[in-house]
Amino acid sequence: MAPAKPARETHWPLGSMKIVATLLAVLLFSALVVSAGHELTFYPSYYPQEVTVRFVTPATAAALLRKNALHAYVGADPFAGGAAPAETRWVDSLRGWVVLTFPRAGGAFAEPEARCAAAAQLARTLGERAGFVAHAYPVTPYHEDYVLHADLAQKVRDRGPGRLPRVRASGALAKVVGVAGVATGGAGAEAVVEEVELSSLLAGAEATVNGWTGPPWLKEGWFHAWLLQSSPAARKAAEDMFRRRTDGGWQTATERVSLERRLVRALSAGCERVVLGYTVRREPLNNAYNEGVENVAADSQAGLASPIFVRTAKLKDFPWNGWLHVGVPGPPRAAWNPIAGFTDVPGEVVWAAIGDPALLLDPDNARFIPNRARPVSVSEVAEAPADALVPATLRPAGAPQPARTKIVHRVLLSKSHDGTRMGVADVVYPYAFVARWGGAGAGREHDAEIERASALPRRLLVAVRVTAVNKEVKDLGDMQLLYDVPEVEVYLKPVLDARTAVSIAPPWSPVPWHVLALMEQAVARGLGAFSEREAQRRGAPWLDLARDARQREALTSLAAELERKAWVPEPLRGLVTAEQARARWAALRAFAHAHGHFLATAGPYMLGKRTSESVTLPVFRDFTYALGVGSFDQYPIPLHAYVRAVDRSGERLEIQADVESIEKAGRSYKIVRDSFRPQPPTEKTREPLTVHWLVVDAADEVVAAGTSRDVLGSRLVVDLAGRVKPGAHRVVLALALNGNLVKPEVKVVSYRVGE
Repeated sequence: MAPAKPARETHWPLGSMKIVATLLAVLLFSALVVSAGHELTFYPSYYPQEVTVRFVTPATAAALLRKNALHAYVGADPFAGGAAPAETRWVDSLRGWVVLTFPRAGGAFAEPEARCAAAAQLARTLGERAGFVAHAYPVTPYHEDYVLHADLAQKVRDRGPGRLPRVRASGALAKVVGVAGVATGGAGAEAVVEEVELSSLLAGAEATVNGWTGPPWLKEGWFHAWLLQSSPAARKAAEDMFRRRTDGGWQTATERVSLERRLVRALSAGCERVVLGYTVRREPLNNAYNEGVENVAADSQAGLASPIFVRTAKLKDFPWNGWLHVGVPGPPRAAWNPIAGFTDVPGEVVWAAIGDPALLLDPDNARFIPNRARPVSVSEVAEAPADALVPATLRPAGAPQPARTKIVHRVLLSKSHDGTRMGVADVVYPYAFVARWGGAGAGREHDAEIERASALPRRLLVAVRVTAVNKEVKDLGDMQLLYDVPEVEVYLKPVLDARTAVSIAPPWSPVPWHVLALMEQAVARGLGAFSEREAQRRGAPWLDLARDARQREALTSLAAELERKAWVPEPLRGLVTAEQARARWAALRAFAHAHGHFLATAGPYMLGKRTSESVTLPVFRDFTYALGVGSFDQYPIPLHAYVRAVDRSGERLEIQADVESIEKAGRSYKIVRDSFRPQPPTEKTREPLTVHWLVVDAADEVVAAGTSRDVLGSRLVVDLAGRVKPGAHRVVLALALNGNLVKPEVKVVSYRVGE
């Protein structure tokens, strides 16, 4: 049972609220009783006991931050360059790019060389005056793969001067262009300057459905370069390279890196559309000694609007039982359904808390990290076994099916918010769901947004097989907690590298099967549509499980009907009995009656009180939730490493490095820099100090690429023996400390082999 909130809490200073929360928490801990079968009702599965998301304008957010009534503001800098409180800490992330587009080929800019030189000159001329970092290359220091492109980016920056075009710009860019002395023109403009925000760039490319996030290269710079390029000629020139990169048409790291560099060069060669620089989003955090928030992780590209934020942030006064207040630009516009809703910033923040994806994006690089699905192994095979389940029907294939990659996952099950314990049916039903609603067609059982978002996993997935449901015990001293952990095999058609394979259709959804089935029945009966686009096509409401009173009433009647019928979706018949189905529907109806909505998930927070000004998200207190306090403490406060010196010993490079570390004092900390000395790994170490390197020849072609964690004494070692042919080369180096590749220091050294 969670502590009751004081009346009119939104008007209390945060410190007063925390004092009350502390006293209540002491009483609750004193009264905690362990009941039989571990059916526990109080468990601090995450730091704050409740998250309050407030829909406020930037001006209101600034006032609340000054009064210590807000801990963070998501999406923007509410102080707009003005004075912020001294206790403010800032989170920086990639907001987007400033691009120059030549809509017509002709005149002084008919040739690529003239366009490229003009872009480089314009980037230098505008630079920080226009609020962006001059960087005429699409891969930025906020991309993990920046180290693989840093030498090419430097060459672009070093381009000679060019003639500035007459430009057309809008908004803030238009004001700066005039002040900088750049000629402007309306219909007679030779080029257009605009900002392309990352969120809008990814709107048609990011895939989030059923707890899956994709594509696997969602955060990588070469992929963003492909999306940024609007020129049909440039796209056509790079099309084959893009297909090879995304379809696994490479075998080694060297081949992959070479493909990515050639792809970006091909896209940029004609300069029909060229990047001038990138923009940075600044989001404030309240860092006050008592009233503030600490231990915050934020994504290098999504910033605070990412699941990692709410999974790490804790309050300084009393971390386990305070109220975290987060401001977002509002009010919400998108419908709240977990399939194709939550598409605006308020929705993203709410879903980040009440949802729980299979995998999370690492905030400091482009990889996926385990969450509810835990990849165990990736191996190459010849086929999927005959008893593996066909995704669309969830029936055994009956004969071996061609497949080349097998991924084994462990899945962390728990209860969902309506009290029902999740099982195998919840793990496998998402596969049948996307097969039904994502397949080609335009009938009642189809949604174009689900088709788009699930295209890659549907194309690559062959079969799934649940091989066991293991019982795992967590020993807490006075009690032992028992967890169900299914082991699931996922079979894919092509041979894929492990990093890509694990993110393709992992076996998990935070939405229980009966909530998915309720939504399916609602959409099939015309009560709503999953996506905004499909709602517009059908002339139906955008399905909302919480905020639309008329839809809630219809869903209530529908759930009662499904309970009477003990209804089970066809693919689950044989996995779910009528008795089990009736119990699920009864639990969901009781949950909806108690909470006023049907958004029962298996996430760390629940959807609570909703008003036009805010929404509260109480923590889900249950011992079956397997990811407790500290599960993601490796991710706050990203640290850097620096190359101090590079010495050559034969065909080996030996790197002396400096590394950062944290010195904590009470609720404050400072980052210190010292010489690298190998240390044993700790629970807060994601990976050892790693050097990312590539060797390029005089023509900028990749000769070799890779990573190394080899240590000789206190030096990192890159062994190039047998990798490099005779000639003059350059070696590009960057160090990743604890996996952090955001804004790395990049070192380029000369390397000659033979004559």
